[in-house]
Amino acid sequence: MFEYLWAVLAFALLGIIVNAIKILREYERGVIFQLGRFWKVKGPGLILVIPVVQQMERVDLRVIVMDVPTQDVISRDNVSVKVNAVVYFRVIDPEKAIIQVEKYLDAVSQLAQTTLRSVLGQHELDDMLAEREKLNHDIQNILDRQTDAWGIKVAIVEIKHVDLDESMIRAIAAQAEAERQRRAKVIHATGEKQAATELVEAAKTLAEEPNAIQLRYLQTLTEIANNKTNTIVFPLDLVKKARDILS
Repeated sequence: MFEYLWAVLAFALLGIIVNAIKILREYERGVIFQLGRFWKVKGPGLILVIPVVQQMERVDLRVIVMDVPTQDVISRDNVSVKVNAVVYFRVIDPEKAIIQVEKYLDAVSQLAQTTLRSVLGQHELDDMLAEREKLNHDIQNILDRQTDAWGIKVAIVEIKHVDLDESMIRAIAAQAEAERQRRAKVIHATGEKQAATELVEAAKTLAEEPNAIQLRYLQTLTEIANNKTNTIVFPLDLVKKARDILS
């Protein structure tokens, strides 16, 4: 009888010892509660947790990559877009991460979603497309500031996609085409203005030098001759003036 009792006690003691031994990896920490009160943070390595008296919560200290689900956002200029993002964060204070918030993973996810909608809703569509780096930085700062009380450090926030509906894509394409046409017209008008200025300068030069126009006539006739023209009729006064210039 006593031998059976000792065997039961031995197995019970062995079970208690096995349950009391905990091994934490290098990137893990154990938040220990003793009789319901926070006691200390232990790890990594081998630790002992007294059954019934003590309880342990494991916390992973590695960087966590969290996808923010697609959010419907209305920009400041009343454009509806679908936006998703990714958040990189890690726990830096295991005690706060367990005590200050119920489930820190869910809390960060919900906070990231609301912050994404709030920040992007304050900007116009052009800002979402052209100033994404600034928006990433703004969202990261807000999340990092609000999660600091939870012992969490938000390192990076990246907006992945800004999706528009088909009508908005066509409107943007039409706007881009109109802008290209406007620039082409401006360039053409600038060229016409420069050409007109050059013509005015040429007219002034020809007016100051009467013989210059005659030389221009001769140059034009030379160009015509190179085009294999059979007959060229020279005005008599032009021939006389050409002789005067060459003599």
